[in-house]
Amino acid sequence: MAVAPPSYCFVAFPPRAKDGLVVFGKNSARPRDEVQEVMYFSAADHEPGSKVECTYISIDQVPRTHAIVISRPAWLWGAEMGANEHGVCIANEAINAREPAAETEAFLGMDLVRLGLERGTTAKEALDVIVALLEEHGQGGNYYEDADSCHSFQSAYLIVDREEAWVLETVGKYWAAEQIAEGVKCICNQLSLTTKIDAEHPELRSYAQSQGWWTGEDEFNFSKVFSSAEDHLDCCAGKDSIEKKEESITVQTMIDILRDKASGVCIDSESFLTTASVVSVLPQNRSLPCIHYFTGTPDPSRSIFKPFIFVDDVKLVPKAQSPCFGDNDPAKKEPRFLEKPDRRHELYKAHEWARAVIESDQEQGRQLRKTMLELEKQGLEAMEEILTGSDPLDPSEVGDLFYDCVDTEIKFFK
Repeated sequence: MAVAPPSYCFVAFPPRAKDGLVVFGKNSARPRDEVQEVMYFSAADHEPGSKVECTYISIDQVPRTHAIVISRPAWLWGAEMGANEHGVCIANEAINAREPAAETEAFLGMDLVRLGLERGTTAKEALDVIVALLEEHGQGGNYYEDADSCHSFQSAYLIVDREEAWVLETVGKYWAAEQIAEGVKCICNQLSLTTKIDAEHPELRSYAQSQGWWTGEDEFNFSKVFSSAEDHLDCCAGKDSIEKKEESITVQTMIDILRDKASGVCIDSESFLTTASVVSVLPQNRSLPCIHYFTGTPDPSRSIFKPFIFVDDVKLVPKAQSPCFGDNDPAKKEPRFLEKPDRRHELYKAHEWARAVIESDQEQGRQLRKTMLELEKQGLEAMEEILTGSDPLDPSEVGDLFYDCVDTEIKFFK
């Protein structure tokens, strides 16, 4: 069975989070050389009977899809994490369970992240979208761009809006979910739901009984029933990182948690790297905009978190998008992945230089990192002003916000 990379997702609600804000964060741990791109898709109307091509399968399209911004491995259709125009954020975790994930191509968990964002106006609506599609089409297929072996996983999701969050954990087409509206929560690459289950697949318990995993007499504990024997049932690194924070959790606190290599939340191992990160702040006051900070580059401890705000006229950012290979993409042709094209985008290439400097030259690297953090701080302070200032947001001023931040970062590296 493939080993699931140890990614972490977090959410904090007031009063643990500051100033009536819900704060969401995710580190995406993936194969070291994989490139992630940041993509914006505007809201769209679709013709009746039209289809949507996901990574491996195509399904019926809905009449309207919401505007979304996502961070995704550049070879696939779905998303590791992202947000929509209605203030819904979703992140996905690859998990191992007692039942091995199917290798047969169906949905990847990442496809369901994107579909939930495109079709859900609240966290609960996105959850309903994901479980309905999962029950209809199933999940399976290779999570990595690897021709030599199939790495397939079950999936868990953290689905968040301004009011509440849902932790959704899936095994095949079966699922359980817990609702959260206070405190802090971390999920990682292990099942975490126990006896508090607020929604579930109607046949979940009878399926567990039929497999001999649950007697039907003792209390139903989802993780105990469905985890593989070697899983130790706690996301200790991430859970400790967020729970031990005594101060109110802010955007900066969440960024610091995601950058922490000592705790294991920021992965930098032989096989895996945190290839992209996101932090979102969702004000419970609906007159204020949600703000989403994406790195678009690997290793958050050496990356700049750049803000994005949904408005009607968002400027696209080709410099954070990977080259498109169309139907000739080895990920789309069968047998898949026989070649690995260069998927690096302009921001990724510029950032490679910065990573090399930080790794090789102590003094120059220290100075470079200091300047990067100053650039980031300017962005954070400007966004703080939007959330705390008395003037209403001028959409024309933020449509090219992410574009400008990426442009500035690239120029700075050059």
